[in-house]
Amino acid sequence: MTAVTHERPEIMSEAQAEFRNGPDLDEVLWQAWKAMELPEGYRAEIIEGAIEVSPTGRLSHAQISNRLRRALDKFLDESEYACYQDTNIIHQRKGWVPDAFVAPEDLESCADEDHLGVLAKAVHLVVEVVSPGHRNQDRDRVRKRREYARAGIPVYVLVDDYDGQGAVTLFTRPRPDKADWEDIHRVPYGTEVTVPEGPAKGFVIGEAITGARRV
Repeated sequence: MTAVTHERPEIMSEAQAEFRNGPDLDEVLWQAWKAMELPEGYRAEIIEGAIEVSPTGRLSHAQISNRLRRALDKFLDESEYACYQDTNIIHQRKGWVPDAFVAPEDLESCADEDHLGVLAKAVHLVVEVVSPGHRNQDRDRVRKRREYARAGIPVYVLVDDYDGQGAVTLFTRPRPDKADWEDIHRVPYGTEVTVPEGPAKGFVIGEAITGARRV
């Protein structure tokens, strides 16, 4: 005689079913981020599975950001590209607000489906100016470095007042599969570094932008 085994069917509660069939974390964060209303002087970003809210930078941060943006705009004059700030970069249900980035002048053609910002695939260079505090430094040096690499943005410029006596690091040749970069070139303040590719190829970052080497 052959015994027939009757398996007990898996019973799933309504809550479990809703969770299993519901939206994934990226979608939940995306919807929450879109609905946020922040006071003036703050920005929200989705970075590696979390919404991070941060204040705008201090005076030195603003000075470096503005000098760099104005110099890039001048360098890109009469081309099809421009330098932007205070604008969202969108990539796969994530949103970042860098201190500056280079993209086509015609942003309408590069907007995401919700018109909340510009798609990362249209961005040729992104800049972060590091703010004081461990959390801020870790965000720009580590987490956003990985996010920009995952998005395949060709050039990442990190201007860091708190790296020794000040340093500029140029990240190129992103590896989205590794969340890192093949070429990393760091120079201390007082030494010039040149963007090697893209619309900003030949743009020089030196003391005119960073200020003198910190004492």
